[in-house]
Amino acid sequence: MIEIPLQIIELEKDNYHILVEGEFQDKTLSSWIIDTGASKSVMDSNQRAYYEILDSDNEDDYHSAGINQGMMDTSVGKLFFLKFGDLEINNQKVALIDLEHVNEIYGKYTPCRIAGLLGGDILMQYKCRIDYQSKTIRFQFP
Repeated sequence: MIEIPLQIIELEKDNYHILVEGEFQDKTLSSWIIDTGASKSVMDSNQRAYYEILDSDNEDDYHSAGINQGMMDTSVGKLFFLKFGDLEINNQKVALIDLEHVNEIYGKYTPCRIAGLLGGDILMQYKCRIDYQSKTIRFQFP
C-alpha cells in the first residue's frame, strides 16, 4: 500500500475538491481531481503527448455524466503511463475530453492545471481510501 498527500481546494464556500499530484513518463508533474462520483477516469484531450486515441467498440461507456454533460467531443484513449508515489499505472483506458473549462475555473483558485479526473475505475482497482483528516489517499496494489 502507498499513501500520498492530497490537496483539498475550496472552490466555493463548503464546496471542496480533492487533488492529487501525479507524474507522467517524462517526469512532468500533473494534477488530478479525485472524482468519486465518476465511473470512468477522464484525461484532458489537450495532453496529446501522454495518450493515444483508441477505436472504441463501446464509446458510450466513456460518456461520463457530470463533467461531460452537454459536451460533444468525447473520445476514448489509452493513457501511456501515470505515477502516483510508487504506484505506476500503465495503458489505462480513459475518456478524452477538453478540460479547458475546468482549468479556467481552477485557475481562479490554484495555479494547478488539471490533467484529468480519477474515477471509480481506478479508485476501485487500487482500493483507494481517502482520509480527509490527514489529507492523504491510499492506493493498494492489485
